[in-house]
Amino acid sequence: MSLKCKEFIYKKHALERMLNRNINFEEVEKAIITGEIIREYPEDKPFSSYLILAVIFEKILHIVVSQDSEGNCIIISAYEPDREIWNSDYKTKKS
Repeated sequence: MSLKCKEFIYKKHALERMLNRNINFEEVEKAIITGEIIREYPEDKPFSSYLILAVIFEKILHIVVSQDSEGNCIIISAYEPDREIWNSDYKTKKS
């Protein structure tokens, strides 16, 4: 399952992290559209959020995003998963 976004809205935190991590808008938006939701956080407020995994331009990315009632995707964070923390599938954390 992937998200269909009316518009992309970037939180300040996401923009800061993207700049620090050399992740651009095209990579994030492509990841949301084509990636795989690997975790859901229904308890998050004001909207449920999702962790998306995607490989974009040979870069492995995790995107944390929520979707408002109008279908806008709100980007919360973006990062390349740390191999020390994540298993080789980048879907599950090491124990």
